[in-house]
Amino acid sequence: MKELLGKDMRLTNQRKIIMEQLQSVTSHPTADEIYGMVREKMPRISLGTVYRNLEVLSTLGLVRKLENAAGQKRFDGDMSPHHHIRCQVCGKVGDIFDAPDISGIEDEIATDFEITGVSLEFSGICPECRSHRDPEQ
Repeated sequence: MKELLGKDMRLTNQRKIIMEQLQSVTSHPTADEIYGMVREKMPRISLGTVYRNLEVLSTLGLVRKLENAAGQKRFDGDMSPHHHIRCQVCGKVGDIFDAPDISGIEDEIATDFEITGVSLEFSGICPECRSHRDPEQ
């Protein structure tokens, strides 16, 4: 993996711990939540360091950054092909692994853009928020 990173983008101990913590959960945490997890192993790490390293790891394709129009970024340590669903009420993000294959869909899109990737995110209301909204469920 070190060859992948190059000289200026080496896998530092901080990056390794951030990646390990992110890969240990399925909750798609925010940078602040990752900071809380990482501080248990590295009490002196700063929030800014976590933010910077998440951006580097995302740029390198080692973690996935999930952004929405509201601006809240969440991160995913699972780099296998899958889609996401986001709760419209609380912002929780879940994985969808069994969606139909959409590989090649970019060939069907009429645009003058050069398409460099596809990201599909569904939206809905999670079971917890739905139960608060409708006590009969």
